[in-house]
Amino acid sequence: MTTANFKDHFSGNAGNYKKYRPVYPDGFFVYLASIAPSSEVAWDCATGSGQAAEKLAQHFSTVIATDASNEQIQNAKLSKNIFYKVAHAEDAPITSNTIDLITVAQALHWFDPKLFFSEARRVLKSNGIIAVWSYNLLSLTPELDEIIEKFYKKIIGAYWPAERRLVEDGYKNITFPFTKITCPVFSMSAEWSLEELLGYISTWSAVKLYREDKGSSPIDIIINELSKNWGEPSRRHKVSWPLSVIIGENSR
Repeated sequence: MTTANFKDHFSGNAGNYKKYRPVYPDGFFVYLASIAPSSEVAWDCATGSGQAAEKLAQHFSTVIATDASNEQIQNAKLSKNIFYKVAHAEDAPITSNTIDLITVAQALHWFDPKLFFSEARRVLKSNGIIAVWSYNLLSLTPELDEIIEKFYKKIIGAYWPAERRLVEDGYKNITFPFTKITCPVFSMSAEWSLEELLGYISTWSAVKLYREDKGSSPIDIIINELSKNWGEPSRRHKVSWPLSVIIGENSR
């Protein structure tokens, strides 16, 4: 099978990606497990360092977690029922008709959708479930949100890959060839220090591309303004990200 060209924006920062990326809510995976035809095998596609795979492992006997980046896989947390493999989303080393649930967390925009969805249909059981989701900008306080939005759009805006627009649109313009299931509303949340916020921003693909182009970090441009509006250095702010979720059933 011909696969899409892999655009690797994250391998060079895999350690920080694992450390600073937000954690998906437990209730979301309880829900996904409840609508899957069985709890035998789940496939977490483009697993990164395994944030979603770890959650799935609490509900499924076996989790196959694949990523095209070997460095991301090397940074993944090991578990006795998670089997990590380096593989492209469009060409999975998975037997046909064996998967109860496929998950794609914040990664579908990097795929060739037509090829991936064809592969998903191949490996899913009849009535198997596929869930893809994304999240856009985080929210803290009005003052901090304004600084981050300016940074996102004006300072590093030109460095976002074209695929980022799909995330901004919540995947609404992607043709989804499965029977859609209405999903409850879920969001991620955390309480972060300023250091954790900066660590998270450092994992953005546009920050990496800016740094490669300019030879300096764009975060340096906003650090003083963020610090001024943060409050005491030890203060922790609540951070939230609404999830844009699309779920479908492999009806045959």
